[in-house]
Amino acid sequence: MKIDGKAMRTIWLEADGASVGIIDQTQLPHRFVTLILTTLTDAAHAIKSMQVRGAPLIGATAAYGVWLAMQADASDDSLARAYETLHATRPTAINLKWALDEMTAVLRERPQDERAAAALQRAGEIAEEDVGINQAIGRHGSVLIEAIAATKSKGERVNVLTHCNAGWLAAVDWGTALAPIYTAHEKGIALHVYADETRPRNQGASLTAWELGRHGVPHTVIPDNTGGHLMQHGMVDLVIVGTDRVTAQGDVCNKIGTYLKALAAADNNVPFYVALPSPTIDFTVIDGVREIPIEQRGPEEVAVMTGKAADGSIVSVQVVPDGSPVANYAFDVTPARLITGLITERGVLTASRDALAKAFPERAKSAI
Repeated sequence: MKIDGKAMRTIWLEADGASVGIIDQTQLPHRFVTLILTTLTDAAHAIKSMQVRGAPLIGATAAYGVWLAMQADASDDSLARAYETLHATRPTAINLKWALDEMTAVLRERPQDERAAAALQRAGEIAEEDVGINQAIGRHGSVLIEAIAATKSKGERVNVLTHCNAGWLAAVDWGTALAPIYTAHEKGIALHVYADETRPRNQGASLTAWELGRHGVPHTVIPDNTGGHLMQHGMVDLVIVGTDRVTAQGDVCNKIGTYLKALAAADNNVPFYVALPSPTIDFTVIDGVREIPIEQRGPEEVAVMTGKAADGSIVSVQVVPDGSPVANYAFDVTPARLITGLITERGVLTASRDALAKAFPERAKSAI
């Protein structure tokens, strides 16, 4: 995708051939900063601290993290240590485990002197596969937007609501939930995006709004509690969100607050779609509410907010009283019954076990 007309990805191999570059997303939207990862520790820190985030990008970063580890030490112990270190960084996003399993499968039987080169090749393939998958999601999802546009008066725009950030910043490129939006925008479809601010961390306000603005897509940032009101008044044509894990029966785990948007959409007959790459499907899990581990992050993400002051300085302020306990659940689960469709690289599916297994039989079979 583009930043002020310049093509950019979220992760790349540096010119030295021995390190990886990333965008430090904790500095957005007020500072654009890139970092270089040179060690396994760097990669693990980038994932855990959310310098990189979003299920597809987490997976790609983990893959490159294994490569960085293999450059330093290609032993079996080092491979096992890299797996455990990276796997422990974020418990909810299944792409992380998928990417680590892919890397381990490639490297386990390789001689140690071949592991670094093989790891770099597979990590690069995982990154490129993510781009291709998300482009396909964009093609399939943009058809939904075009169909709504066809019912509009000339010049009237399609209004899409999204929650959190599932754009190209959450993937290697294109993104998941925003891929259909970018694809439709490139086709000249008149559209507008309502971006939930997405407390805590404000990833909609700071990341989704930033990337949409830099790419030239019309958008408006709204408080998290505004979506229901907009739907009641016919101001939202469809909702598209991303996901960190989808169960075998189509339950969706995404950023906290997604479930509430799905309830509002169902009550107002607004189509509610989830865009996902197939590595996000976890066929080993059936009931998302009961089986998916929900990450609980530090209270400071709720208690403290960071922004730009009037003088241009970046400041952090506490917004809760001293001593007030804070709960910070990072995700919630939306049951399949509330989902209109799943936008995948193989088409738009119903949120059901049969549809997922039929579309991705190789993944369903490997989970048995």
